[in-house]
Amino acid sequence: MNISSRGLQIIKDSEGFRSTVYNDVAGFPTVGFGHRLTTAEIASGIYSHGITEADATTLLQSDVVDAEQAVGLLVKVPLTQGQFDALVDWVFNLGSGRLASSALLKCLNAGRNDDAVEQLLLWTHAGGKECSALVKRREAEAVLWRESSVPDAATAPAA
Repeated sequence: MNISSRGLQIIKDSEGFRSTVYNDVAGFPTVGFGHRLTTAEIASGIYSHGITEADATTLLQSDVVDAEQAVGLLVKVPLTQGQFDALVDWVFNLGSGRLASSALLKCLNAGRNDDAVEQLLLWTHAGGKECSALVKRREAEAVLWRESSVPDAATAPAA
């Protein structure tokens, strides 16, 4: 599966666009829609003069591939497009390692979709404090998740 345009828009809305390099909340150099610069990108200065929104969108589409692949590898049950989009955003934000070790994934792979979405909604803290931007992001993911409760067998991840 691939993220839909609606799922991509949630990432864009949640990350926000920044045309110049900035340090994210964890202190990593970042540009565009949440693209963490690699060591090579920092050394080359490729983004030292900024980035256009169109180029940032292209970069985001490339960055999202890792999250899509992680969801495809870790999830063992069929997903709706909305569930897939929500999980890709979640992984883009938090990382595949967190998904791999989460109660969210355990619930999902056990077929407990309602419990899984409730687990998704719990990831709203940064630095030990609830973050309103993360609450909003998780709520947007939950809306996507709940849009269609019947997975299409054609969207089941490869075994």
